[in-house]
Amino acid sequence: MGPVVILLLLAAPAAHAQRVLWAARLVAVSSQKADGKDPFAPSQVLSTPNALPLGQISNDAWIPRKEGPNEFIEVRFARSIAAQQVTIVENFNPGSVTKVELIDTKGGRHEVYTNEKPGPLPEAFRTLEIRFPVAEYRTLGVKVYMNTAKVEGVNQIDAIGISDVAATMVKQEFDAPKGPDAVLSTQFDSTLVNLGPNVNTRYVDTHPVISPDGRTLYFARESNPLNVGGSRDPQDVFASSLISGKNKTWGPAKNLGGPVNTPDDPNGIASVSANGQSAILINIYNRDGTIDPLGCSLTKRTRMGWTTPVPQVIKDFVNLDKEHVDFFLATSGKALLMAVERPEGKGGQDLFVSFPVPDSPNTWTKPKNLGTNVNTDKSDFAPFLAADEKTLYFASEGRGGYGKSDIFYSKRLDDTWTNWTTPRNLGPVVNSPDFDAYYTISAAGQDAYLVSSRNGTGGSKDIFRISLAPAFQPEVVTLVTGRVLDVNTKKPIRAIIHYENLLTGEEIGVTETDPVDGSYTIVLPSGVQYGMRAEAKGYIAENTNLDVTVKDKYSEQKEDLFLVPFNVGQTVKLNNIFFQQSKYYLNTTSYPELARLIRIMKEYPSVEIKISGHTDNQGDPALNLKLSQDRVNEVKKYLSSHGVNGGRITTEGFGGSKPIASNDQEDTRSKNRRVEFTITKK
Repeated sequence: MGPVVILLLLAAPAAHAQRVLWAARLVAVSSQKADGKDPFAPSQVLSTPNALPLGQISNDAWIPRKEGPNEFIEVRFARSIAAQQVTIVENFNPGSVTKVELIDTKGGRHEVYTNEKPGPLPEAFRTLEIRFPVAEYRTLGVKVYMNTAKVEGVNQIDAIGISDVAATMVKQEFDAPKGPDAVLSTQFDSTLVNLGPNVNTRYVDTHPVISPDGRTLYFARESNPLNVGGSRDPQDVFASSLISGKNKTWGPAKNLGGPVNTPDDPNGIASVSANGQSAILINIYNRDGTIDPLGCSLTKRTRMGWTTPVPQVIKDFVNLDKEHVDFFLATSGKALLMAVERPEGKGGQDLFVSFPVPDSPNTWTKPKNLGTNVNTDKSDFAPFLAADEKTLYFASEGRGGYGKSDIFYSKRLDDTWTNWTTPRNLGPVVNSPDFDAYYTISAAGQDAYLVSSRNGTGGSKDIFRISLAPAFQPEVVTLVTGRVLDVNTKKPIRAIIHYENLLTGEEIGVTETDPVDGSYTIVLPSGVQYGMRAEAKGYIAENTNLDVTVKDKYSEQKEDLFLVPFNVGQTVKLNNIFFQQSKYYLNTTSYPELARLIRIMKEYPSVEIKISGHTDNQGDPALNLKLSQDRVNEVKKYLSSHGVNGGRITTEGFGGSKPIASNDQEDTRSKNRRVEFTITKK
């Protein structure tokens, strides 16, 4: 048996598990021998070490094309952490690394390693572990500098990773334990708890789906007299509401009725959006009222109830298994997981993922196989992606364990969706010789729900709850709720909400407000600073931001979003414009906000604006006045450099003369440090 790489993602027995991140995105590279995922391409550095055994030339590692003193590669991670270690896997011919820099969430660079005398080493390969005290900043990226001229021949880098604990991230020789004894360390804070008669019946109760806020449980009942078609109806969707969070008790389940449930077909809910306003259903709902088991459909909740499900078009969709199919829509709405049997699969059902096709509503890309780390030659099914969008739970018949199908979990390592940690069995508390599957967790990550035939009502399958120990919960998220309001009238507005990573400009997700009260719910994984904005016809968004980079436990936060009527005289706050402390230089996190303002100016070429700068009242008033003017001039300069005619923009700095909040405390004083624009001509 050859050596394997073990990621110590769950090594710590205490509540704080070691967090290991491997590079997820390539930012820049000095030279390369190939592009894309080709052999020796820079992208081979992403994710976990590929080349096994280490110490041999491999196609799955980056080779610089040149030999010289100025080679480098720069990467980013999926999120930021308070790093204490950088690990660089020099798979072959090590010794050329001259410097290593960490990049923080504000774009700052911090040197943590210097080698003034690079040269060949006696070892065939090296795992370079650089350890340092934890700093106040959080690490988002790494840049590795090399002098390849000092180490003759091929120089290979296989992987770059960071960790928030100084510990071995890669073990060269490690025999992974096999069989049930290998999973006894998986910890839970309780045994399985039956949800009771308000949810479970003597009929089969299955496929639980918990809303991200943990307050609504959707599930399916088979051949129940309360199904819309009676006991001959194969399966309907029911819902139960949490009536006591303290005691974790659920109210009487109610049938969702039509059009979700039909009298003669197996109806099932696969996932529900963060705000509970939309749901993915199994099967295609045709316009003539018939149902085909060829995919999935989307339904939305309105004042009148759930809408007629709209078929989701999945390009090149194939399912050779005519009896089984599972779907799951990620909380962000940006990934659709499915368990289907396709010709290119490993055998039985495999797990695949599709992504939205831009500018094509209800259309998804061709399914991509999640890879050999997840899928086996037997059925792998019931996918559930936690709100962190990294932790995948699924059932498998091909990995052994305690019964025919056991529940496993794995961590996504990068954005390819094919690199995952080795799946870990959830152990004998969850898995048994009986049927165990359909595992679902709320955004808080504390309680899980699953289906089991153990001790079910009347011997049937029931839905159970189990509490996870902190070390085995998904990564921390923040549940954000609020309403979208007209800035003048404070009345709710029906809107689309976009939220993005301000560090990268990448859009993370899209959601809709509740059609009745304008409320919304989104889930934000920790380690990132987010920007949020609402969109509605005739309005301009006042964007807001939430910094959850240092959140280390689940939290809920309220944040209302405001829309400004697109009229002359209206003033819009640019809440996501950031400057260096007491300076007028723009931070890179300002670029997404500025990009939207540029887009508005280009879409409406007759619009003219006045940009106003404001500070608080701390310090010298004359210096504050100059600083506010310098800052708005810098904003104008940026807009002009990106194609906006400077003649359409005027600027004025007001220093601290126009506060909108008290200057007595920092929480309110910070509101006075702002940049705004006023529409002067439309």
